[in-house]
Amino acid sequence: MRLLFSCVELGLGHVSRVIALGKRLEKRGNELFFFSGGTAYQLLKKEFKNVLPCTPVAWYESAHGIDVSISLLNILVPLPHYQYEKNRFEIKSSNAMETIHRYYDLRKHIYEIKPDLIVSDSDMHALRLAHRWKIPSVYITNIIRPNYNFSPFLIPGGRFTERYVKNSSRIVVPDNPPPYTICEHNLGDLNQIGIRDKVKFVGAFLDMTPTEGSEDYVFAPISGPLGTRAKLKQTIIPVLKKLETKSVISLGVPGEKIHAKVGNCEIHSWLSPQERHEYMKNSKMVVFSGGHITYLETVKYVKPSICIPTQSEQVGNARKMQDLNCSIVVKNGKQLWLAIEKIEEKKQFYKSNVKALNLYANKFKGLENAVMVIEDLVKT
Repeated sequence: MRLLFSCVELGLGHVSRVIALGKRLEKRGNELFFFSGGTAYQLLKKEFKNVLPCTPVAWYESAHGIDVSISLLNILVPLPHYQYEKNRFEIKSSNAMETIHRYYDLRKHIYEIKPDLIVSDSDMHALRLAHRWKIPSVYITNIIRPNYNFSPFLIPGGRFTERYVKNSSRIVVPDNPPPYTICEHNLGDLNQIGIRDKVKFVGAFLDMTPTEGSEDYVFAPISGPLGTRAKLKQTIIPVLKKLETKSVISLGVPGEKIHAKVGNCEIHSWLSPQERHEYMKNSKMVVFSGGHITYLETVKYVKPSICIPTQSEQVGNARKMQDLNCSIVVKNGKQLWLAIEKIEEKKQFYKSNVKALNLYANKFKGLENAVMVIEDLVKT
């Protein structure tokens, strides 16, 4: 079976899911082809042989995170943008132009690949391609219709892209089935959208066997696009460096290996996946922005968490986990300090709730279930 994969580049969660699923499908004798851009493309190149680049489509970001108002302008208008990693100004192409280029990057290889199925991780361009060329498609996502902190100006665009979601053959949600779905607030009313029968809650793509460690420090894995990372650094570092207890921060800068110590805080520019898992396993609590995969990791390692959301998706995840008494949502450094104290005081309460969620999540083998959905679809 020939499968064409495409995933978006916003953060590294999407590509990590694609790599895990791709490895499982490759072992079963399937022939795989991958498309992505930026860092996601580089990571895929290290894992697979048939990897092709395509134009990234990105929001407009500043040092304070994603700027919604400027991003809306950037949909049609190219804008000057300071590239912090290159330390210079550049012109960021309009989203419309990026979208056109990405679609044609995918389309120009469709004849030579002739896929039996297209698998898209949050990439609408791949779903559009599948619909246009009448190829079965599987959409992997934890976001369909966010209902927390979602800008009303983005609703028309969201409804427009939902047409491609509705046209997909199956929709795989790598999360727990209801009522313990972490991304519940980001999916919307599936009956109202008209896709309930297509959606499969397969469980996490992680091995959710509980893994507990020594609980020696507070761990803060910073991740996401550049602007998001900058915003989190400004909030987290000033607090953690003043704690009496030890803390460890990963700045999420791929490729670099720089270490520093400020007060009782150990700062790493980058941690390998193995190092990151080890630090999370031995932490007492996790401070992060609320990404879906990191929340699943906190459940695997049975860790209470504190979330500092930087975008709508993360707000939805955080609200659900707070409702489950597994996490606390904060907005600034003062609230972060108080949340750390609260979890220290009620450690067993939060830990027991995360453990209960882990027992439920561990019933579902997400990768195996996703493979079944994909292979059964092609057989039919």
